[in-house]
Amino acid sequence: MKAQLRPAITLLALLTVITGVIYPLTVTGLAQVLFPQQANGSLIVMDGKTYGSELIGQQFDDPKYFWGRPSAAGYNATASSGSNLGPMNPSLEEVVQARMDALQSADPNNSLPIPVDLVTASASGLDPHISVAAALYQVSRVAAARGLSEAEVEALVEKYTEGRQFGIFGEPRVNVLSLNLALDGIQ
Repeated sequence: MKAQLRPAITLLALLTVITGVIYPLTVTGLAQVLFPQQANGSLIVMDGKTYGSELIGQQFDDPKYFWGRPSAAGYNATASSGSNLGPMNPSLEEVVQARMDALQSADPNNSLPIPVDLVTASASGLDPHISVAAALYQVSRVAAARGLSEAEVEALVEKYTEGRQFGIFGEPRVNVLSLNLALDGIQ
């Protein structure tokens, strides 16, 4: 039995040091050297003030800001999750209808169709982007609340529209935090 126990304990200790200490330190060190912005949370920092992360959605509910995708996690990064409500669930229908009503009451003259990403939560509940259609849907409300022309706000949406990932994956999208910071003249 001792003949089997000693190699097992030695191997456990060795693998614990390799996988629990050496590997994590190596990966962390490489990330800090090769991708320091991403390794530190992709934070947007201006003049020493941190405004948020490019990668985590934040709640904006003031009419002068673009609103992001709804969050099933309440925009809490430690509780990232979807709603798990299926398409036939009456609760999902009620939530979506309430969100549609809120959008229509915030901009009653808007006759554009409401984009689906403004009324449904993403799988993570923390999506920092909205579709270009979702941004354009909100242009009239934001322009009116800020006293700007719709053309000025549309130009900002166009400027902050990100293309497809590597030119082929996904759809063009707009980072809500970056766009709102630009509206405030911060970015």
